[in-house]
Amino acid sequence: MAAMTPTAREAAPKPDTDTAPPAALTRTRRRPRVWRGVVLGLGGAYFLIPLIASFVFTVHTPGQGISFEAYTALLAADGFTESLLLSLGLAAATIVLALVLAVPALVAVRLGAPRLRPVVEVMCMLPLVVPPIALVTGISTVLRWGPDHLSRTPLYQTFLAVQNESFPFVLVLAYTVMALPFVYRSLDAGLRAVDVPTLVEAARNCGASWPYVMFRVILPNLRSSLAGAAFLTLALVLGEFTIASLLGFRPFAVWIVSISGAHARMSVAVSLLSLVITWLLLLALSRAGTAPTSTPGTPSSPRKPRGSRTSRTSPKES
Repeated sequence: MAAMTPTAREAAPKPDTDTAPPAALTRTRRRPRVWRGVVLGLGGAYFLIPLIASFVFTVHTPGQGISFEAYTALLAADGFTESLLLSLGLAAATIVLALVLAVPALVAVRLGAPRLRPVVEVMCMLPLVVPPIALVTGISTVLRWGPDHLSRTPLYQTFLAVQNESFPFVLVLAYTVMALPFVYRSLDAGLRAVDVPTLVEAARNCGASWPYVMFRVILPNLRSSLAGAAFLTLALVLGEFTIASLLGFRPFAVWIVSISGAHARMSVAVSLLSLVITWLLLLALSRAGTAPTSTPGTPSSPRKPRGSRTSRTSPKES
């Protein structure tokens, strides 16, 4: 019995070192939080103060007080709705075309020709080296050259259709080239995180066709990468000015600059409104990229009530 009785040294409770950290450790933990708050506060002030000043400029008139006329006159402004819808249509078409070109090419390189990956990367990164002014110069040269050499060919009508002012598809082609670096980086990061050859081999061994493999196996695993590519492409198209202005078209960014001389307050109000619209669209894309997806045909596990406890069987009952 004496051997089984614990001594006073063994029976004394040991101090919990995990729950009671020393004072020096708590100080080092508090300092990063303070500096983090300071950095976030300075960053928020850097972005919010110019926006607040712009909003005050649009609603406050010296000697007249506060008025929201700059915002109420937007819907009746000439060209506001048409230019906004044109930019949104161009952004949607650019996103679709860029993904249709990039996704099959990168998947094919990942599966069948990994050695061609540096070549594809260099080709997709070239638009970062070529400035937009050089790109639009080349496009305008081709547009001037086309009517003289294609007037007697069936391609003449197609050449005119891509320059239609209601929906200039030539801008979609130019924006797709400019968005390729961002689309490539986003998709390449997603493909590196997924074992694509194993997924494709398993699906093909189960009898799945190539369209099924692409749309039901690969694309769901690239959901966040696709949303990121669409995110960057949308921001690029809505804010692009150089190419559209030099080619003579009038999307939303060009329309804002065109009214800035005659209606200064309205132009600033439209700029703020465009920022809000862009943020909402980007937020929707980011939510779509992080939303959980459930595989069809798999039943969801039932939830247990909060008050229920798992019953344990004693060795005798078992």
